[in-house]
Amino acid sequence: MAITYGEKPLKDEPITVSAYTAEDEGEASLRPKLLAEFTGQAKAKENLAVYIQAARQRGEPLDHVLLHGPPGLGKTTLAQLIANEMGVNVRKTSGPAIEKPRDLAALLTNLNENDILFVDEIHRMNRQVEEILYPAMEDCEIDIIIGQGPSANSIRLELKRFTLIGATTRSGQLSAPLRDRFGVILKLELYDVPELTYIIERSANILAIPIEPGGSAEIAKRSRGTPRIANRMLRRVRDFAQVLGDGVITAAIADLALTKLDIDELGLDNIDRRLLQNIITNYGGGPVGLDTLAATVNEETVTIEDVYEPFLMQQGFLKRTPRGRSVTAKAYTHLGLIAPERNEQIAME
Repeated sequence: MAITYGEKPLKDEPITVSAYTAEDEGEASLRPKLLAEFTGQAKAKENLAVYIQAARQRGEPLDHVLLHGPPGLGKTTLAQLIANEMGVNVRKTSGPAIEKPRDLAALLTNLNENDILFVDEIHRMNRQVEEILYPAMEDCEIDIIIGQGPSANSIRLELKRFTLIGATTRSGQLSAPLRDRFGVILKLELYDVPELTYIIERSANILAIPIEPGGSAEIAKRSRGTPRIANRMLRRVRDFAQVLGDGVITAAIADLALTKLDIDELGLDNIDRRLLQNIITNYGGGPVGLDTLAATVNEETVTIEDVYEPFLMQQGFLKRTPRGRSVTAKAYTHLGLIAPERNEQIAME
């Protein structure tokens, strides 16, 4: 069963969206193949290396793994790395793609010894399907109901030992019984600029894109701490370097290209700035409810909550309060505005 990534993105989807889009179809060629080649996530990578080595020494499958964190940080890549390190095959699917229990049963019964089943967006899995996973994860067995009504029979099938790797951007939406069955839980964090700079230079080398250190650093600091966005920006800056320059990505070309794409020096795009400006202009800096804010900027609430808010909050531009969203004094400064005394007080609370 092929992995799915949700609805087809719109053509005008911002370059700073961290979710997988059609723009990222060539991303697989840029992914590292071994754990030693994986950049960033030092703590998670160090612990994972120990778990893998221990499992290999015992000749056992790796314990079930849950990877959670914002999109674009390498959850799918880590799943493939684990399979490569363990020397086993990996089957990939997504939570919404497994519609019925028999779909999951077909996947599980076709796994070989110690194979890996990777389920992206596992928090969106149907609850009936999820219940099939419980005995499979604990006892390597599943119960299949044959027939209907009084003639229905339950058949228990034994499975080969396997590893389930679940990936989610919303770990809080996982049910407690499912979460408790994962032996290894790893949280992925946003990357810093040096890590992103290295990733960009590595990707440029693979894609044969001439790039200077200043160019890679300029792209890295505007990539919102996300490798997927960094690689996407690299491709778009390459276009500007090819047409408006001599083909080499310099700091000047990178700045020119990203400015034309409405991405400022901190990585904020048009929608980020529009969100902040709307809160300031229409609601006096906040607080304002999420639904009201979404209607004002003509975006879905889930998009604001999952895509834009986390980065704005991490940068210290936005804060959630019991009454709604409020901007901080730092947001006023970044937009070139003077913060009212009331908002300065709110920002310091």
